[in-house]
Amino acid sequence: MELESYVRGKLEQRDILIMTHVVLGYPSFEDCFGLIRSMVVAGVDLMELQIPFSDPIADGPVILRANQEALKEGATVQACLDFAQEVTWSFNIPFLFMSYYNILFKYGVGDFVSAMAEKGMQGAIVPDLPPEEGDEYLEAMKRHDLSPILMFSPTTSDRRMKYNASFARGFIYCVARKGVTGAKTDFSEDLQGYLARCRKSTQLPLALGFGVREKSDVHKLKGEIEIAVIGTEMLRILETGGIESVGDFIRSLRGTPGVGPGQKEPKDIHNLG
Repeated sequence: MELESYVRGKLEQRDILIMTHVVLGYPSFEDCFGLIRSMVVAGVDLMELQIPFSDPIADGPVILRANQEALKEGATVQACLDFAQEVTWSFNIPFLFMSYYNILFKYGVGDFVSAMAEKGMQGAIVPDLPPEEGDEYLEAMKRHDLSPILMFSPTTSDRRMKYNASFARGFIYCVARKGVTGAKTDFSEDLQGYLARCRKSTQLPLALGFGVREKSDVHKLKGEIEIAVIGTEMLRILETGGIESVGDFIRSLRGTPGVGPGQKEPKDIHNLG
């Protein structure tokens, strides 16, 4: 199913969707698979899979450290692609790659996008690739019917928002504030004004990331956006409480019960979603 159609269909069941973020190969590929499984079982609607990069300029210290650890443990682009195929075969939610353009460039942009399609990915977020320099990437994404996710920020002009939106598919990723991921965001009237500008610039669903950390944040965003993006907080919880605590956290965002004593998680998660 096309990504935008999936999002709109899910919104008929839920008033806001949750997208999470994992760094592939962190803490290991085995643990990463368990983390993804825990998130899907807990009710995540879609997920970013970050290919580790040595200089992730949009990411704060928590995700930066996860990138460095994954690379240190030997995570490669090809290993991430192969792992992504295992993930898309196992879980029935959309998965997006998040990466930086140098990875696509060195792999070969056309080859990378072809591999994305073959592995069952639905789209990609490449934060350091402006549309003016992305012809090869955007054409390849269109050819393979994949969704290039474009970004807005509070400093993006109205004209630029409309320009970026003209190349996007699936949804728009709205950066909640200036800076990198991980810091707390003030969900104030300024943010509401910014999101109103975003809404006027596109008909696509809006996702908001950079600083969404707790249930109250998600609650405040209902009616303002379609997708709440939670990344750094998931890694913090993973590092302090383990994989099981991540699932519990997501269930708390939803207000849904966990798997109780004596109950088992379903073996075939591919039919969930």
